[in-house]
Amino acid sequence: MASHADLLHIFLRDWKVHIRPVLLISVISVVCVWFVRQLASPLNKYPGPPLAAWTNWYRFYLVLTGKYHLKIKEFHEKYGPVVRIGPNTLDLDYPELTKTIYSIDDSWLKTDFYHGNSIKVNGKIVYTMFSIPSNEENQIMKRPIAKHYSPGAVLALEPLLDGVMGQLCDELDQRFVKTPTGSKPCDLGAWIAYCIWDLIGAASFSRDFGFMAHGADFDGTIGIADKALDYFAAIGQMPFLDFLLDKNPIYRLGPPSLGNIQRVALERIAARVQGKDRDYNPAVPDYLHHFLEARKENPELVDDGMLLGYLFINLVAGADTTALSIRAVIYFLLKNPKAYERVKKEIRGAKLGRVAKYHEAKALPYLEAVIRETMRLHPGVSMLLERYVPAGGLKLPDGSLVPPQTSVGLNAYVTHRNKDIYGPDADEYKPERWLRAAGESEEAYQQRLKVYLKYDFTFGAGPRICLGRHVAVIKTYKLVATLISNYDIELDHPDREWKIHCGWFLRQYGIICNLKKVQ
Repeated sequence: MASHADLLHIFLRDWKVHIRPVLLISVISVVCVWFVRQLASPLNKYPGPPLAAWTNWYRFYLVLTGKYHLKIKEFHEKYGPVVRIGPNTLDLDYPELTKTIYSIDDSWLKTDFYHGNSIKVNGKIVYTMFSIPSNEENQIMKRPIAKHYSPGAVLALEPLLDGVMGQLCDELDQRFVKTPTGSKPCDLGAWIAYCIWDLIGAASFSRDFGFMAHGADFDGTIGIADKALDYFAAIGQMPFLDFLLDKNPIYRLGPPSLGNIQRVALERIAARVQGKDRDYNPAVPDYLHHFLEARKENPELVDDGMLLGYLFINLVAGADTTALSIRAVIYFLLKNPKAYERVKKEIRGAKLGRVAKYHEAKALPYLEAVIRETMRLHPGVSMLLERYVPAGGLKLPDGSLVPPQTSVGLNAYVTHRNKDIYGPDADEYKPERWLRAAGESEEAYQQRLKVYLKYDFTFGAGPRICLGRHVAVIKTYKLVATLISNYDIELDHPDREWKIHCGWFLRQYGIICNLKKVQ
């Protein structure tokens, strides 16, 4: 009778003889099927970098370089309005398709790209308003809180915003303007981020995070949020990796955990529910109040997971996009002295006070032109907003038909530079394009402005347009006007360029400035 060792030996011998060839043949078969499918793909008629037609690893690599936005624009300049950037993905520069691709029609589903933005609560994957594929389901999730993001509802938070912006002026005065040794250079880009994160904390919990008080990203939250967004941007190109790294049920490998934000959110929820939140003023309801009310009124929909999802989107998405927009406004002005002098004269002539009121800042036409032009050239999101083509396909303006289930979309960094819309100088910073030109009739100006606004893709489009866009716009007008009203600002090294990293959001670094208090 054979021993266990003998049986094991026979099994291993047979595996080598019989199983290995079967596995080899299987692998070769899979590769051959993949190769044939790629050769027969109906997307082969569309141009693009050759490697992109074969694998999504190519665009994964582009994201890791941090220069994705520049490469995609370069591809459009080389290949035209349709660029194949993946085996099943087309990047389109057809702004006229905005209403089609981002329509209210629920057949245009978000792709698997967005799945990485889902969160895990008690071991269960929970879709957020951002990651849910269906427009209809998104509307259901959004309905309990949407009214609190209207312009009027956001303006009710202005007292909270004013307090934080006043604190920014205090900190800048003490740390960089009125120091014992005189003024010193300030990383204004970083301080804008500290202020915006504290503003988000005040609007969400009636209490800031303390970044300005510490004068630093003291607990690493901002840096972790940046890394998490870099993960989301890269992993979206290869969505299956998210199931291996973040959503696997055995051991989580990545991305960096937003544990600090979750801890703060849970602490604030507990304090508010228990009646122990000393920072909350019922006369100025914050977003946590609104979210808890939504849970009370819609218990069948708004559970603990949904509540955390609301807060996470408010905190992470709301902070980064607004901060980068304000940084871009300041940087472009400092790099364009004529524009800076003009907007400075307009703002200071309006005598806005120490902290600008939104309605006063919004009434300044050149400031509005500056902000619109900045958001055109430096949109917060500078990657493809993907959707699956529904049954019946998508007919492009060139007459070709994109087959169903192809991933398509627009990229604001590309469409905002479309020369058919914005003219031959579309790549240039020119706030005056948003104003009536000399010799231009009012009718012609209004028609031109109507076209610009129609194709504005800064906050997306359609039913999935950014819910917090009014929050971002109000904070941008207020903070830009407040900074320019209170300080003369100049770059510490005017000859140096900022550094930009595209990781879903188009983040900037290196805006080192000298500040002088305006008397």
